[in-house]
Amino acid sequence: RNTQPATKRQQTMAEPDELYTLRAQYWLGHYTLALDEGRQAARRPMPPHLKSEREELVLRCQLALGQYDLVIAEGSGGGKSPSMQALALHARYLSASPEARPSVVDSLKVLLSQPDAPSNTSLQLTACHVFLHSNLLREALQCVHMGLTMEHLSMCVQIYIKIDRLDLANDALNLLKQADEDSVLAQLGSAQVAIASGRSRSEDAVHLLSGLSEQYGPSIMLLNCLAVANMVGGRYEAAEGNLREAMGEEFGGERDADTLVNMVVCGTHLGRKGEEVEKYLGLLRGGFGDHPFVQGLVQVEGAFERESHKYQVRA
Repeated sequence: RNTQPATKRQQTMAEPDELYTLRAQYWLGHYTLALDEGRQAARRPMPPHLKSEREELVLRCQLALGQYDLVIAEGSGGGKSPSMQALALHARYLSASPEARPSVVDSLKVLLSQPDAPSNTSLQLTACHVFLHSNLLREALQCVHMGLTMEHLSMCVQIYIKIDRLDLANDALNLLKQADEDSVLAQLGSAQVAIASGRSRSEDAVHLLSGLSEQYGPSIMLLNCLAVANMVGGRYEAAEGNLREAMGEEFGGERDADTLVNMVVCGTHLGRKGEEVEKYLGLLRGGFGDHPFVQGLVQVEGAFERESHKYQVRA
């Protein structure tokens, strides 16, 4: 449970500074723009703690863009901070085979066992992301449940939604709003909770996400969130429009697992021809074999195949 006073949290997390634009662009999925902003920010004088945060945000953008080798090279080696080492481990995790990933998680746990780890909010945040990817929900929540930063609270919202604790997600969201109600993270969190609340609040999510898209420009992440909000509300044609925009050349949705999964789901609800849905399934199977959606599909197809053999008519 978070016991940090809201006034202190506001002072430490809501004050605008030289990295405001960089953070906003990263949180909204504008990773290339955020990288450019990060490089420009490097030319401006700033306190040491903001300089470290800028360096970490640049690596996080490179992670999101799949530039794993750059992150590993920058974050590895002697003299690097635990936060940078954790980001390098995150890159190793994402670029590793499924069989090799547990050893990377173990290395991350070694970092977390260091005496100063509990107070290192960047290290805790990166560990949370890796644990979530590994479906280690308890460990992920342990990293951020104190809500020491706005990003920690944002991750709490997402984890509580994932474990079907909408009441706790609302509590974390309220803390996020107390820190800065107009922040990008508070708006994204509000949209996530609205989507998780079901059809009755789906239009609230669409309104929030459309506002962010108009203010900052659409991103593949925002378009997918809009599509999900529209699907929850039963507006599948609108969702398909969001997804087709995401599939365009500007956003490259054919190389994004979330977009492909949402295209399959939306197309199925709209009764699209089998070959159209199969096209997206083929892209998913070919490029994202370890994605939970693909793994679940393989499991169901295997079970169906085994059952169907029982009813084959033999001559």
